[in-house]
Amino acid sequence: MVATISPSTLADLRRKGEKVTLIDVRTPAEFGEVHVDFAHNIPLDRLDLPAVKAVAGEGPVYFVCKSGTRSQKACEKLLAAGLRDAISVEGGTAACETAGVPVVRGRKVMSLDRQVRIASGSLVAIGAALAAFGPEAPVNWQAIGAGLAGFVGCGLVFAGITDTCGMAMLIAKMPWNQASASASCCSVGSRNS
Repeated sequence: MVATISPSTLADLRRKGEKVTLIDVRTPAEFGEVHVDFAHNIPLDRLDLPAVKAVAGEGPVYFVCKSGTRSQKACEKLLAAGLRDAISVEGGTAACETAGVPVVRGRKVMSLDRQVRIASGSLVAIGAALAAFGPEAPVNWQAIGAGLAGFVGCGLVFAGITDTCGMAMLIAKMPWNQASASASCCSVGSRNS
């Protein structure tokens, strides 16, 4: 079971002058939009023990994302790799901001979850449109469309059951989700806690 901390408790630790290592595991673009002012950015798909140790040193390491799902995954991954004190921040960055933890705002971006919904919905709609062609077409668009819609549907079921989304992992690697000018100043290793 992953340990958690409330945003207000995290803020109290910081106010007391304790060393707080906070790693934000969202994409660089999401991080650039809004992040806790003392957070380091190591995206979940690039997160490993050496990257964390390069930023953290000794003591507990706190992980945050948008809502808490990715930070939980980060903690599970690092606990399995041997990190002793991996702690997820409850409610993510939005909860931190609500609790009064200082944040840095940058350029507005579309969340990864929203991008996945748009991509999966578009693929299902394309599949349904292709399936509307009759079998008399030169290419069997009906089978291709039904196959595409079925494949995406199965992927969504798999993502729901396993809480792992291959489409999200792929979309997170797209150029528009990588570091922008506004996020580059806050990336891994550029801030000290």
